[in-house]
Amino acid sequence: MTTADRLVILDRDGVINQDSDNYVTSLEEWIPYPAAIEAIASLSRAGWRVAVATNQSGIARGYYDIATLEAIHHRLRTLVQAAGGRIDYIAYCPHVPDDDCECRKPLPGLLEEIREALTLADLEGSWMVGDSLRDLKAGELMGCRPVLVRTGKGLRTEEKQEGLESAMIFDDLAGFVHWLLKAESP
Repeated sequence: MTTADRLVILDRDGVINQDSDNYVTSLEEWIPYPAAIEAIASLSRAGWRVAVATNQSGIARGYYDIATLEAIHHRLRTLVQAAGGRIDYIAYCPHVPDDDCECRKPLPGLLEEIREALTLADLEGSWMVGDSLRDLKAGELMGCRPVLVRTGKGLRTEEKQEGLESAMIFDDLAGFVHWLLKAESP
């Protein structure tokens, strides 16, 4: 098994924490799913690397600043560490769709950043877990295995049924992690 085979990349809003159509604009509004924090820690304890790839257009829209985003990510890392795990890297796109950047999912720029930061040759065999089709498409462009969770916008994405042919679907991140860890044990 290669290093990339032991990497799980997560979208943030709707996978790790509650999402909001009005954006998560402050540390107080960032509400993690307790089962997701424990799931990330479980992956780490089992020898998996965990990265986060998140679109954060609220920065470009002026809803919050990079200091707020960093405070949220510090809190995320602190909670995961307290549960006995770690997040190896967090990549974010601060742009709006019209900025024509290379990093906004469904483009693979954030995943390419993760690949480089973790010094991996490729991401073939990694897992990409998201609640939207754009998350899964970004992962598929880099050779990741797609996983849709029904939290966040996941149920709406599943109802559309488009582009999910190769995706595994779980109720939440904890359900996926439970399956993954059970599947790899003898």
